[in-house]
Amino acid sequence: MIDVTHAAANLPPGAQLLGREWLGFDEGGRALIRFQAQLAFTNRHGTIQGGFLAAMLDSATGIGALAALSPDLTVVTRSLDTRFLKPAAVGAITARARVVERTDRDMVVQAELVDANGITVADATARLRILAKK
Repeated sequence: MIDVTHAAANLPPGAQLLGREWLGFDEGGRALIRFQAQLAFTNRHGTIQGGFLAAMLDSATGIGALAALSPDLTVVTRSLDTRFLKPAAVGAITARARVVERTDRDMVVQAELVDANGITVADATARLRILAKK
């Protein structure tokens, strides 16, 4: 399982930019991660640009995978199949991630982003490679 204290205290710069915050697990066992979509992330329509949503999904699927692995393992993203479903507004966006497949070398994690009104704005399926930490 992920060391939440260590992960929260040692956020990489990209996670800091996205305002990533580990929330724990929901009743269904999905990892919950909150992001803060900033005004600087908006496009010409005033909604969050898709690249930022994809970055949130990439981060959420990675954290969801790490939460299911032993501390001596890590993951890297091999592919991220992303769908943008609804416009996302500035503010809190919560990701729910769950592992759907796992072998010794690979993992598939699905995640969705939900806005403050409970609307799913984007989702993704990530294919991840499991690696030993160096």
